[in-house]
Amino acid sequence: MAISRRNALKFTGAVAVATAISGCQKSQDAHPEKISSAKASDYAAPISKPKGPRIVVVGGGWSGLSIAKYTKIFAPTADVVLVEQRYEFVSCPMSNLWLVDIVDLKYLVHDYLEAARNNNYTFFHAAATGMDKKNKILHTSDGDISYDYLVFAPGIDYDYSRWTTDIALETRLRQEYPAGFIPGSEHITLKNKIQNFKGGNFILTVPSGNYRCLPAPYERACIIADHFKQKKLNAKVILLDENNTITIKKKGFQSAFDDLYADYLEYIPNTKIKKIDLDKKVVKTEFDEIAFEDAAFYPHVRGAKILERCGIARDAKNMLEGDINELTYEVNGLENVYITGDSRPMGFSKSGNTSNTEGHFVAKLIAKKINKSKTIKWEPPTTTCFSVVETKPLKAIYIYTQYAYNKNDKTFSFADTLSSEDWKQDGAVNAKSVFEWANALYADMFDK
Repeated sequence: MAISRRNALKFTGAVAVATAISGCQKSQDAHPEKISSAKASDYAAPISKPKGPRIVVVGGGWSGLSIAKYTKIFAPTADVVLVEQRYEFVSCPMSNLWLVDIVDLKYLVHDYLEAARNNNYTFFHAAATGMDKKNKILHTSDGDISYDYLVFAPGIDYDYSRWTTDIALETRLRQEYPAGFIPGSEHITLKNKIQNFKGGNFILTVPSGNYRCLPAPYERACIIADHFKQKKLNAKVILLDENNTITIKKKGFQSAFDDLYADYLEYIPNTKIKKIDLDKKVVKTEFDEIAFEDAAFYPHVRGAKILERCGIARDAKNMLEGDINELTYEVNGLENVYITGDSRPMGFSKSGNTSNTEGHFVAKLIAKKINKSKTIKWEPPTTTCFSVVETKPLKAIYIYTQYAYNKNDKTFSFADTLSSEDWKQDGAVNAKSVFEWANALYADMFDK
């Protein structure tokens, strides 16, 4: 079933795709409450004084961008400032296609300044470094910013501790074998690896837990295997999955593995890595040793470390469980401070589409407070996700779902789920919808 531009917006609630990324600096592990009360900068950030209540959004991914835009729409008198340490937006969604030249780089890169101009808020290029909760001040690398409302949408960081406590090994894994799920230089390195691969085993990994973009590692495995197949390389993707089975779109991915890439992709579920020897290029699991010529190791994910540095998360490594109100995204015990996007602990997909729709909802919540209106009911986020399984011809599968909340045990579950996983019959039609979906989401975030 194809999804038109109109339906893409309907499915997503006028959405966008997310990789909220800001403030992922290395944190000091101990005493975050002391770090957060560090001395303020000697100067204020070089931005105009607010003419209304100021909302500061930390993180210019799809969650942060949607909150910045829609808070200004819902509360026009507000002064909205988006704080982001990157100069330009780079999309993780659709980036797997860039790895094999199906889309060009300009399709993934977008202009923060244009988004701010179009939607009448301020883009401030800086990194968040801490906060003064008492005086409502955000410290940044380019001065202090006072706020009335503060939203953290900083995305994920990687957690290598389940593989190693050796900092030297972790550094090598980050630098030589990056996961490619935080956009930017990691993707460039990964693309070069794929394009220059001569043959042998290419290892990819899938972490357990609620990692960023559940189907993306399986899509990436298909796309790389497809590339090796087209190049007629004596090469194979080895996909090591900590989970017992494919976590999402199982029918579609499994049939692609079996029918398209039987000679180029080996899927090994229920596999935990015990040791990685980068000098010998061997991965040791509970049951086997696997040699490799190259790899991209995707570790577990955690909430961005800036949340600990600011003292608003006890342990972002465990994704903030108990630290925020799961229906309002507000930090417990800290009024008008919110955490959204992939750092939040709820059992929603850590995807751009999901982060964007919840960003729309948080913007409404803040605007209601500013406008002194009645509170609004919780709105479920939405996940619409396409995955390409073959590139020539282009074929894709997709899933759409909302979420339900159980008041009794305070848990979330899937609701109103639709999917199209028969890539043999519907794959070409779905593939056209991939770009309609992405274009609609980009427009929602950056256009007026």
